[in-house]
Amino acid sequence: MKKISLNKGRLAFWYLIIIGFSLSYTPAQASTILRQNQYQQQQNQISGTITDGTNPLPGVTISIKGKATTGTISDFNGQYRLTASPNDTLVVAFLGFKTTTVSISGRKIINIQLQEDITTLQEVRVNAGYYSVKEKERTGSIASITAATIEKQPVTNVLAAMQGRMAGVSITQTTGVAGGGFDIQIRGQNSLRPDGNRPLYIINGVPYASDPIGFNASATIMPTLTSPLNNLNPGDIESIEVLKDADATAIYGSRGANGVVLITTKKGKAGKTSYTAHYSHGFGKVTRFMDLMNTDQYVQMRKEAYANDGYTKYPASAYEVNGTWDQTRNTNWQKELTGGSSTITNLQTSVSGGDEQTQFIINGNYGKETTVFPGDFGYKKGNVRINLNHLATDKKFGITFSSGYTVQDNNQPSTDLTTISRKLAPNAPALYDTEGQLNWENSTWENPLSNLNGKSLSKTYDFVANSILSYALPYHLELKSSFGFTDLKHTESSTFPSTIYDPAYGLDSAFSSIFTTTTSRQSWIVEPQLNWHTDIGRGKIAVLVGSTFNQLTGQQLVLSGEGFTSNSLIYDLASASTVSIMSSGSTEYKYQAFFGRANFSWKDQYFVNVTGRRDGSSRFGPGNKFANFGAVGAAWLFSKSFIDNGSPSFLSFGKLRASYGTTGNDQIGDYQYLDTYSSSGNPYQGVVGLEPTRLFNPDFGWESNKKFEIATELGLFNDRIFLTAGWFRNTSSSQLVGIPLPGTTGFNSIQANLDASVQNDGIELTLRTVNFQKKNFGWSTNFNISILNNKLLRFPDLESSTYSNKYVIGSPLNIVKVYHFTGLDPATGLYQFEDFNGDGQLSAKDDKQYLIDLNPEFYGGLQNQLHYKGIQLDFLFQFVKQLNYNSASTLGLPGSRNNQTTDVLARWQNPGDTGPFQQYSTGANAAVANAYTKYRDSDATITDASYIRLKNVALSYQLPPSWLKGVECKLNIQAQNVLTLTSYRGADPEFKTRGVLPPLKIITTGIEFIF
Repeated sequence: MKKISLNKGRLAFWYLIIIGFSLSYTPAQASTILRQNQYQQQQNQISGTITDGTNPLPGVTISIKGKATTGTISDFNGQYRLTASPNDTLVVAFLGFKTTTVSISGRKIINIQLQEDITTLQEVRVNAGYYSVKEKERTGSIASITAATIEKQPVTNVLAAMQGRMAGVSITQTTGVAGGGFDIQIRGQNSLRPDGNRPLYIINGVPYASDPIGFNASATIMPTLTSPLNNLNPGDIESIEVLKDADATAIYGSRGANGVVLITTKKGKAGKTSYTAHYSHGFGKVTRFMDLMNTDQYVQMRKEAYANDGYTKYPASAYEVNGTWDQTRNTNWQKELTGGSSTITNLQTSVSGGDEQTQFIINGNYGKETTVFPGDFGYKKGNVRINLNHLATDKKFGITFSSGYTVQDNNQPSTDLTTISRKLAPNAPALYDTEGQLNWENSTWENPLSNLNGKSLSKTYDFVANSILSYALPYHLELKSSFGFTDLKHTESSTFPSTIYDPAYGLDSAFSSIFTTTTSRQSWIVEPQLNWHTDIGRGKIAVLVGSTFNQLTGQQLVLSGEGFTSNSLIYDLASASTVSIMSSGSTEYKYQAFFGRANFSWKDQYFVNVTGRRDGSSRFGPGNKFANFGAVGAAWLFSKSFIDNGSPSFLSFGKLRASYGTTGNDQIGDYQYLDTYSSSGNPYQGVVGLEPTRLFNPDFGWESNKKFEIATELGLFNDRIFLTAGWFRNTSSSQLVGIPLPGTTGFNSIQANLDASVQNDGIELTLRTVNFQKKNFGWSTNFNISILNNKLLRFPDLESSTYSNKYVIGSPLNIVKVYHFTGLDPATGLYQFEDFNGDGQLSAKDDKQYLIDLNPEFYGGLQNQLHYKGIQLDFLFQFVKQLNYNSASTLGLPGSRNNQTTDVLARWQNPGDTGPFQQYSTGANAAVANAYTKYRDSDATITDASYIRLKNVALSYQLPPSWLKGVECKLNIQAQNVLTLTSYRGADPEFKTRGVLPPLKIITTGIEFIF
């Protein structure tokens, strides 16, 4: 297989730039520019600053009335300069502000203040992927946030910046460890496969593989594998759009089945060269700790447990209560092991500028974050991103080039100390002895700090580049082509040296082990397109046709090594006595598509959008590689008729829209339909053989997702109140899952299309209000809420399949089957449960039939923005209504050698007591231990985990321009996960993964200079 090198890819893009500049600059154009300069020398130089009354406004267009070819754009300081005659009139226009005309009247310095115009927000062009559309003309469902919102959050992953801000988009953090990941679902779970619900990510037109990188064997500190989205620097992003319905996603075909996330990075703006530097520093701490027992309570629990179990003498191993350990010692292990402060430092710089034809921006970022664990651990990330835009003077040829390179270096302990910190006895010994060495207290405990001798290291190198060439042809035609290339390399290792064990065991480096993973991905994409538009009477037509050619290759090697001559050689696998290849392979994915879009509007009031795509994927069988997808969307701008007729006066905007279409899904991995073999790893007569791993299925085809939506958008009182309300229903069928096979076949299952259907429907509401809008004071509010329902519609022969204990027809996919807890028997002090089949016995197969839905019932956010002169305050409340596992499911049997929450102090002690917790036991009482096991698997350990979280607070102050001549300075304080209001009796209500470090409360202060 021919490989594309990174250097060749970079050279190709630079050749495109050079060719573009050559084509766009000719001697004829040079003479035209000379004549323009001669004309300008006869004019006066006009200059000044454009503000909103408080802050300078960059990017404002200033032109001369009646002279369309003469104009300029304000720079980052809001300053402008152009030539004009004394009698000319300036026309000043900026999106979101009222267009202003100013007579020059012989003046040479003219400062202009613009007034905000809320109604022009409907003129904003929204990125829809292959095209852009005005907000008011949009027929599909698209949610978005901009750099102004992203920059106010001290986060390192772009998904964190989206939490609570978009209707229909559910984002959950998986760990508080730096460099960890996030789970995202757009309008629910469509596929039965957990890894089949990821959205498509597009960065500047280039698809970005979001599959986790790494391998489970080495992912110890992280509950999920490394997220490649950490490679993106939030400070580089100009906007994020999320495409949700069929009309918005169908043009991406199979890749848009679970929604599309469009990420656009910042571009340069015309004006004088501007330099920006932003520095921030802060700290992070765990937001919540469990309310655990102190030493007196814990010792009393242990003594009572031994008494309940009939012990008259404490065992020699009962160190907490037999006098071996100091019973007056009390340590809060949560604070000791996870209560530290992580330091967070971030430096963001950029230089940008250009003229009317060419603009550029170069961004650089470096960030560092330590951990809350003891020891010297940390996460570092640095990146550089370049964006270059050029448009020829005749407005025909254009080129855009962008590239980014990111390096991550993550150094974490190989073990998360969170679970240990919650279970450890509060009177456990000191961590260090009198000589400053790890204290093993005569081998009576396992010192938790010994785990820090093992390290989880990872390094990621990521390169993304793309170039777009366009040329305007006659008859309103535009020819455009996009070229993209990505290259990712990731290495990680987790070590478990012999030093994590008690020295008394006598284990040396022969018992040390390491797991290593090396992953690489390369992809390229070419997308030629042809656009055409024209006016027909009072109607407009826009047509887009194009094609996609995409290829992705990947390689992964996972190794383990055991037994080393020295721990100093643990990273040298050649020094291991045993080396095993746990996984090795390479994959190749090819994708080809042809797509088209036709948009028709009539009288700027009626809009119809039709999209279609024919996809081809290498992941399907010979007769099923291609499939057709499409959608139709329509919108009626009914307010235009009412406003034209003069009524009603309070209605400023009103639109009805609807869409219906189908998308597909091929997120199944490569080679799933083929007969595949892998190395057995076992030599026979000196030769390692092959063994079959998968059966051939020629009928293996696409999943299908049908989407329907209807929505309305209403603007009241000059859009000071703007409401969007929508209802949707998505139905996914032909589920790609493993169908169980009899054991006699030698395979557990065969990959096939199961005739099962999953339905997601829901309501999304978004409300934007402008509460006050004065010269020096403004206050606006954004609110969103999503109410979603997920349901398994059909599943043939479910009861006889291996999925019978996981799914129930008519219920959500994210259910758990548990025992139904009926209370405590006051006579015996044991937990009681419902006997579903009435046979007098409790069994997992027959009696774990109580269904609990772990999907959020609803979720959303409330954001407020206030500004007074140079002061701006933003804060966001995120809220979720949900159920989750409580602490009783993770801490172990009350009475055993595990600390507990203070809740279990309300336990049964004597006949007649109501508890609600059963009697203590060390585990020797089989009846108590068995009841606890069922209790842990019952609905008693799943409780209300709803919460309201002050997710983000950002306060900034813009220094008056007169303080620092020629320099714009802003001071800011930003905070994340500030406060959580919840009745949940656990660590953090957001987390679905138990026993991991919860999200951190982060507070940073920063200063920004623009000059």
